[in-house]
Amino acid sequence: MTKLSVNINKVATLRNARGGDVPNVVKVALDCELFGADGITVHPRPDERHIRYTDVWELKPLLKTEFNIEGYPSKEFIELVTGVKPHQVTLVPDPPEALTSNAGWDTVKHLEYLKDVVAGFKSAGIRVSIFIGTDLKMMEYAAKTGTDRVELYTEPYATDYPTGREKAVLPFVASAKLARELGLGLNAGHDLSLENLSFFNTRVPWLDEVSIGHALISDALYFGLENTIKRYKEQLI
Repeated sequence: MTKLSVNINKVATLRNARGGDVPNVVKVALDCELFGADGITVHPRPDERHIRYTDVWELKPLLKTEFNIEGYPSKEFIELVTGVKPHQVTLVPDPPEALTSNAGWDTVKHLEYLKDVVAGFKSAGIRVSIFIGTDLKMMEYAAKTGTDRVELYTEPYATDYPTGREKAVLPFVASAKLARELGLGLNAGHDLSLENLSFFNTRVPWLDEVSIGHALISDALYFGLENTIKRYKEQLI
């Protein structure tokens, strides 16, 4: 069964809008675990507009499930992750000003850089995943970095799903098959939702984990957090 990691960035965004501590990010993360989430994901950015570095430190000793920290491997990010030592770090090629993740790594262009970063995290005992698109050459070079896993960037799938789900998923199936052949673990994330998740999981049966934030937290406004997590887990059976 594919694991569900809940990205709690949007909870922090709501908290930061008022400058207080409501909703409490740590309590929401622990509740997500209680309600069945298999992991918690955070994506701290340099301007700390949602998750703060202090949140990351506070979460680590309290979480009972898998902790995944994603982000661009700046000097500050690397220091944070190696200090906190989560179960997994997901490397995302976002520039500091990016609103959200919008592309995978060019693993050909950044091969040597990624090799160094991956080796550093692995030497600290942290599993590494690289955020990547469906270009098969990029997948081949991702394997050359020494990464443990890749995370497929699924926004193109989500965008095209309403008008043709079979066509939308085909590049992801091909990319997933190659990842498997190369011995890479497989994650996925970005714009996966209750509408499109089950089909993706069925067609890409080697998924280890999906990371979902925006859609899940938005759905929780209508269904409640516990019921929403249950609904997402049902899509992954």
